[in-house]
Amino acid sequence: MDDRGEPTHRRFQRWRRALLALLVTSAVVVPLSAAARPEIPSPPPAALPKPTATTLGEIYAANSANAAEAARVAAAHGDTHRAAADRELAVPTRHLLTFDGRGPGKATEVFGDLARADHVAVLVPGSDTSLDTYDRFRATAAALRRQLTVTAPSGTRTEVVAWLGYRTPATLSTTVLTAGRADEAAPHLRAFIRQLHGVVGPATTVSLVCHSYGTVVCARAAAHLDIDDLALVGSPGTGADTAPALHTPARIWAARGKDDWVAEVPHVRTGLFGVTVGFGTDPVSPAFGAHVFAAGKGGHSDYFSPGSDSLTNLARIVLGDTAEVTRV
Repeated sequence: MDDRGEPTHRRFQRWRRALLALLVTSAVVVPLSAAARPEIPSPPPAALPKPTATTLGEIYAANSANAAEAARVAAAHGDTHRAAADRELAVPTRHLLTFDGRGPGKATEVFGDLARADHVAVLVPGSDTSLDTYDRFRATAAALRRQLTVTAPSGTRTEVVAWLGYRTPATLSTTVLTAGRADEAAPHLRAFIRQLHGVVGPATTVSLVCHSYGTVVCARAAAHLDIDDLALVGSPGTGADTAPALHTPARIWAARGKDDWVAEVPHVRTGLFGVTVGFGTDPVSPAFGAHVFAAGKGGHSDYFSPGSDSLTNLARIVLGDTAEVTRV
């Protein structure tokens, strides 16, 4: 029996039927919606030198120029929304470590002076994040940077990196229920973290802050990442039964806001049509074994809201102030 008096096997079957219904619905709806928007043309990414403290300026300039060209191509194609998004990214004061305007697009943006950082937070987004919705993702990175600046002791240099380095799934799609996109993304995240360590100093701490489906990406990459902390917020599960199963020496943190709809997602893994659906153990459950921290009353999109418990605690985690993190 579960805590609602329902036999566990019956609840599992009910959730299994719900997952199947969502898969069938998505299989019909998503291809039709995807067909409504053609692939956006764009020039290939710029040729870049190996990222180091001395090549950052060259990299930023090359990606800015590439984004400006992508904006011109999108405008010529008649996609004014994408042209505007690319044009914003092309502003010379923006610091793009990577940029790829093709399709949904990818970008990695730095907030601060990466080469002089004492603490770096890398944000990994969840579903429905692309260049078309990038402003929303950028706002979370900017909010974390502001909180770090307020929280950090005087003289401590904190930086944030917004890593949109993979093709995220759509929320209403079959892909959001499986680890396929995460498996594709994980090698790219590993490669990026290796490159990051070639830029920052040897004493710099690196934390991954992963949201929603991004927590699946981070979990898939975790065993090969040189990081200090891994924070999972709004997670549907990681695909691992326990935190030790991620095989990382990093401290593993998890949080979920009281109004986050992800609480209603079935934390199971089951086979449907030869595909594994779902992500298993809830990361905020005692069975998983993460350090669970307070996230307040917020919903799925509120973890980076100014003044929130979740944002305050995420800043403390990035800074290594673990004793100050409020627990659940």
